[in-house]
Amino acid sequence: MAEPESARPSSPADGRLEQQLRFLVEIDRLKTVRRRTLLTDRSRRENSAEHSWHIALMALLLSEYAQPGLDVTRVVSMLLVHDLVEIDAGDTFAYDVSGNASRVERERNAADRIFGLLPDDQHAMVRALWNEFEAGETPEARFAVAVDRLQPLLQNVMASGGTWRSHGVTMEQVLERMSPLAAACPTLWRYAEWAVTEVWVSGMVRDPEAEP
Repeated sequence: MAEPESARPSSPADGRLEQQLRFLVEIDRLKTVRRRTLLTDRSRRENSAEHSWHIALMALLLSEYAQPGLDVTRVVSMLLVHDLVEIDAGDTFAYDVSGNASRVERERNAADRIFGLLPDDQHAMVRALWNEFEAGETPEARFAVAVDRLQPLLQNVMASGGTWRSHGVTMEQVLERMSPLAAACPTLWRYAEWAVTEVWVSGMVRDPEAEP
């Protein structure tokens, strides 16, 4: 027989802890958001939570190539929260023109709801990190954006062109996408420029209008 409701102990979580736990349970849904990018072994597409973990670790390890004095902890914090909006908004493919037309509005609405689950002070903190990344104006945000762009480049190179090849993306489009690296981190930009050129010169990927 079920235990009477009155006899069951109440949750020890107070209002603040309940809000935090509700948020933490909600963001588990990021694991279900599929990106277009393949894993390096090409076995499946990665999810957004895997992407967030990967770029956070990349920022930690590659920060030596950023501007001196960079607040690496803030960079990692931005990278851990910036894709949480995809729980509601979905992952918008970088080269999807129509999808990107509504991306900003969809993601802002998602940020309002998801970050709003937190207590007011933490809501403000997380929203400030997300806003900073989106604005891309501070040295930390510029480096965070650079790492966010570099990760799928590595995935696509290792996956023999990956989504570049399957979606008919051109070299010019990829280089434009990688351009934030040039100012934020010249060393990583030089690598990205070389890697992209190598993929196309090798014939691994061909532009749609290129000669057969």
